[in-house]
Amino acid sequence: MKGRDLVTGAQNTWCPGCGNFVIQFALRDAIRSAVEGGCDPDSIVLVTGIGCHAKMADYLNINSFYSIHGRTIPVATAIKMADPELSVICCAGDGDAYAEGLDHLIFAAKRNSDITVIVHNNRVYGLTTGQYTPTSPLGFRGRSTPGGTREEPFNPLEVMLSSGATFVARGCTRKRKELGEVIGEAIRHRGFAFVDVLQVCASYFDATDVYDRFVYVLDGHDASDFDAAWRKAREWDYNSESPIAIGTFYRAVRPTLEERLGVPWGRERDTEGVIAKVLEARR
Repeated sequence: MKGRDLVTGAQNTWCPGCGNFVIQFALRDAIRSAVEGGCDPDSIVLVTGIGCHAKMADYLNINSFYSIHGRTIPVATAIKMADPELSVICCAGDGDAYAEGLDHLIFAAKRNSDITVIVHNNRVYGLTTGQYTPTSPLGFRGRSTPGGTREEPFNPLEVMLSSGATFVARGCTRKRKELGEVIGEAIRHRGFAFVDVLQVCASYFDATDVYDRFVYVLDGHDASDFDAAWRKAREWDYNSESPIAIGTFYRAVRPTLEERLGVPWGRERDTEGVIAKVLEARR
């Protein structure tokens, strides 16, 4: 499958300079690599939510599902459980995943659902023209906070590490090659894979200068070392101007939610047997 086959002919309405373009093509490259490696493109499903990121479902030529705000992850989890042969990718915004959908994000990590979650973290509500989000820096001036926010941002990587995610990574739209590599690694991971993507919002929060000055690629980091991952994750607090690492922070092997529930792999499935095992697991 050629790269152009993965991009639809839908008119693109993202703002000029939006980081979503970089995420789109980084994701396309990762999917193309998977297809070239033997993956059936029809076995890939993309779930998106509400926000600028959601248009990804229109622009990539793969199976897709639009969910409501904050509910991308339960939909992705359900799709994976319905057919475990599918590769399920979930694109969400920082408002979508870290505000409305935070509980779903935490529980998907806790359960080790076998899905890939890519968060388009532009640290602002771009679609609704500039309100602050959970990752906006202290003092951020937006439509809802003209005097500046009075809240500290939280660190999504810390949240995911403490919630039990088996793959935790960060990318940046100013580093397309590295972003494509980490997304590809996340898709190949067996279990819950989380990628926080620092995305430039050219219209309402253009952090280009900060990312260009402070972003660096992890080198020599042992992704199997949880303590090392925790220290690296805390190096930048999504607020101050300090070194910002990108790459894979943590990777572990643990039974997935689907495996623990006894959901069989393969299209020939004993539906009644699966239901019985799920009910037994609930007792």
